[in-house]
Amino acid sequence: MKPTKTLLAVALAATFGTTAPLMAQDTIKIGHIGVASGFLKSYGEPSNVAVDIAVEEINAAGGINGKPIELIRYDTGSDPKQAAVAARTLGRDDEVLAIAGPFSSGEAAVALNDADRLKILMLPTSSSAPGLTEGREYGWRLTEDENKQFGRLLAAMKEKGLPMATAEIVYVSDEVVANAAGTKLYPELLAAAGVEVGDPIPVQWKTFDMSAQVANIVQSNPDIVAVAALPESASKLIAELDRQGYEGRVIGSQIFSDPNVVELFGPEGDGTLVVAGFWKGRTEQSSSFNEKFVALANERGIHKLGAHHSDAQAYDTIYLIKQLMEAAGTTGDPAKLEEERQAIADQMEGVTFSGILGDDICFTGHDAELPGYIIEITGGEWTKFAEAPADACE
Repeated sequence: MKPTKTLLAVALAATFGTTAPLMAQDTIKIGHIGVASGFLKSYGEPSNVAVDIAVEEINAAGGINGKPIELIRYDTGSDPKQAAVAARTLGRDDEVLAIAGPFSSGEAAVALNDADRLKILMLPTSSSAPGLTEGREYGWRLTEDENKQFGRLLAAMKEKGLPMATAEIVYVSDEVVANAAGTKLYPELLAAAGVEVGDPIPVQWKTFDMSAQVANIVQSNPDIVAVAALPESASKLIAELDRQGYEGRVIGSQIFSDPNVVELFGPEGDGTLVVAGFWKGRTEQSSSFNEKFVALANERGIHKLGAHHSDAQAYDTIYLIKQLMEAAGTTGDPAKLEEERQAIADQMEGVTFSGILGDDICFTGHDAELPGYIIEITGGEWTKFAEAPADACE
């Protein structure tokens, strides 16, 4: 675990009329469990940018209840065990009031256990594995699970009359969400949509040569190939499908719905359909965030063509925490740590939130109900194919 204490409160001290170092009781301490190294770096590191934008905006506007945010960040190195260590360190040693993150479902599945033990609100920023927050008391998600979003993609395809009588599934077996999607979610939802599905085809994250798997797919010649993989693995598969002459359509859920895939997939990616939880043109605020995000990410040497929905979720998560703390009257007083942690967590019950993801977002159980945007890569552009409104909360 690599600590990076991002003391944006001190950097923006002039906003609050002082240049002296700020004491702990003069700040609102929020933890962030992020990814800046390991195999998830290229997906998780941009979310750190989104969190920093939100913190800087909030501090520049007066902070939370008149006090600046002190953000304390730990890098998991893409290791779920380190996410748990980070949660314990933030809760016991750093005495933060709430935690944004971890990034992935695998990390969150472990760290959420510590959130419940420590009685501290934890909001994973990208995890989309179904059922992750079930039975949790202090774990909530401002994310939408893969099950619902992939179902929306299939419904949009059917409504548009796209060929989808037959399908093959390819999934990365050693990635938590991809494995679950490829072996359970995709087969069930495709079958429910009346699509004839072959046995899911596993590949590993480090697999370089997919020619054998693709040869079998080309032989069966399905209307669609449903891919459960992170962008790099998906790009290898798409390139090989094109090389072997496959003429059907590639589809995927949220797992590789990153605007950067337009560039990564190249011309072979045209026609690919994915589903995302964020659309940059939804509101003026959404567009403004996207522009700020792309500019700051590239300034930090992180090449981005647009914000991924996990980046938007990370940004909105900080604003949701701000809303909760303002409603709870959080002071940041170390003597009231346990009391204020509980008051913040209590505010999640029945909460509604509006941000760049959507308006009047509510929660069913501990998961947010978010809209879905069906994205098609067309002419090398990230375009909106269809959209689905958020479901009503139960």
